[in-house]
Amino acid sequence: MQAPADATAMSRGFQLRTTHASRDKIRCLGVAGEVGVRGTILPAAFFMAFKAPPRPPPHLCFTGFTIPKARRFRGPTGLTMALKAVHVTDVPSLVQVPVNPSIPRAAAAARGFVLVGHRGKGMNALGSTDRRMRAVKENSLLSFNRAALFPIDFVEFDVQVTKDDVPIIFHDDKILTEDAGKILEKHVTELCLEEFLSYGPQREPGKVGKSLLRRTKDGRVLSWKVEDDDSLCTLQEAFEKVDSRLGFNIELKFVDHAVYQQEELTHALEAVLKVVHKHANCRPIIFSTFQPDAAPLLRKLQSAHPVFFLTNGGTETFDDVRRNSLDEAIKLCLEGGLQGIVSEVRGVFGTPSTVSRIKESNLSLLTYGQLNNVPEAVYMQHLMGIDGVIVDLVDEITAAVSDLTKPASAHEGGESLSGSLEQRQRPNFSQQELSFLLKLIPELVQH
Repeated sequence: MQAPADATAMSRGFQLRTTHASRDKIRCLGVAGEVGVRGTILPAAFFMAFKAPPRPPPHLCFTGFTIPKARRFRGPTGLTMALKAVHVTDVPSLVQVPVNPSIPRAAAAARGFVLVGHRGKGMNALGSTDRRMRAVKENSLLSFNRAALFPIDFVEFDVQVTKDDVPIIFHDDKILTEDAGKILEKHVTELCLEEFLSYGPQREPGKVGKSLLRRTKDGRVLSWKVEDDDSLCTLQEAFEKVDSRLGFNIELKFVDHAVYQQEELTHALEAVLKVVHKHANCRPIIFSTFQPDAAPLLRKLQSAHPVFFLTNGGTETFDDVRRNSLDEAIKLCLEGGLQGIVSEVRGVFGTPSTVSRIKESNLSLLTYGQLNNVPEAVYMQHLMGIDGVIVDLVDEITAAVSDLTKPASAHEGGESLSGSLEQRQRPNFSQQELSFLLKLIPELVQH
């Protein structure tokens, strides 16, 4: 996944407000927030107060699971909230969609929603003031096993292949260090395994590795300091040393804007598949990649594990048009026999009608992005029929989703008054109301 420039405004408590609603209007508590991604204003919560004629059904059924009434849902963010008034006219009916069976599911089978830890227990945003974004080294064995302590189904991580054909786990195209006051950087794929593992903390007692630095999106070079550090690792080590019950979402990394020959892609993919076939055993595996030629090629090279195409969903523009929209992603998946799409969540919220087209194409849909650290945004995707989310704040989001899917009886009896004040009743929408909300989402998402 690609990291935002700043991830300081994530999930914190907020104060819910309600407003008067006239008979011909529905006033929704909408969004506005200072998330601070290169000046972009992103939505932080969707329609947390929805006042309308009292007609909600006893439950809503979407994607094969049932959401009973009167359950509670934890609310987040300390972002600025704003009211939006809209007229209700010609609201279409909501199309219900079936569960797509192509995603391997572990705990997800019980809740009907897949949770994936981003680079383990969350990516490192070194420039962030939020300590949670520097709690544990991303893409490390420590981070994967920390994530496994929570009720998640997969960890997502980035795999590249070294010069001597060893698949290693590292996100950035280049790795940086400092020597005699000078910043040195090399492409990860130009390193042999031994040199790659020489960066950062070393497993061998008494051995000191090279300093590890990172270049942020705004060009700063920062020391890669986290509260709980760990050594760099290989894909094989992840299979051998990470809880075997945890699924792997293996993202195959290639350099953006680079042109690859099929022979180069095949060589890298075969190196990865060699390790996967030898060590996967019964572990659930999903492959994904932003590289539009690598995805269908990987599908041809193996059929044991699903292949998903990663897309920014139109939130960024690339020379290769196949990367520029969800419609292009659908087309590529159908032509290449892929099983699903992983989209930036803003791309889905910006064009919510594509969800039904994706489902009609018998494709699974996962999302990633900063908004997936906001419980209300995750909740809305749950209702939209999206199959799962990739998140950084693993502990917060798993707690919220657990609360979302917990039987109502679990909240009854024994709950203190203070506990009930800390939790909020999840809004209950009729199909008509939910359809109306989906029509409004594109107006709230500002790219």
